[in-house]
Amino acid sequence: MNDYSEDVRLAREGSTEAFARLYATVYEDLYHIALYSLRSPHDAADTVSDTVLDAFCSIKKLRSPEKFRSWIMTILAAKIKRKQRSYFEPADELNENTDLTESFDFESVELREAVENLDTESRLLLSMSVLEGYSSDEISQVCGIKPSTVRSRLTRIKQKLRLELTPEL
Repeated sequence: MNDYSEDVRLAREGSTEAFARLYATVYEDLYHIALYSLRSPHDAADTVSDTVLDAFCSIKKLRSPEKFRSWIMTILAAKIKRKQRSYFEPADELNENTDLTESFDFESVELREAVENLDTESRLLLSMSVLEGYSSDEISQVCGIKPSTVRSRLTRIKQKLRLELTPEL
């Protein structure tokens, strides 16, 4: 676990360099989660930019420096949900040309399609857990749900994917 105390203190005092160091510790996680939740590299980049801007402007409100990571992830989760609500077309009808493999390489088309067919909250939980390695407690803090609920939802999501990807005999 990183000790963000000094950089948070400096960022609160207006140091852009300190905030840049803080951002450097989370930028890949922010982008990967946004990409898998929104399924659009452009929307993911915009959402991360909005998140970072809001975090920079409100860093003085962060009470516990050690919680910087979960604090900025909470901002990201809210931005993702807002962006998803702004879409005019249902998630199942999004443009087929969207390239989700920009940073990741799926081993099979079936896996990619199965993940794309998940609802938006399931994709968010799965990406935070599997892709970025967040614990159920951390995901719980970011998403505002109980850790036990996170664990049970992840179990159901993985079971659903397993059933979809297992060939019938």
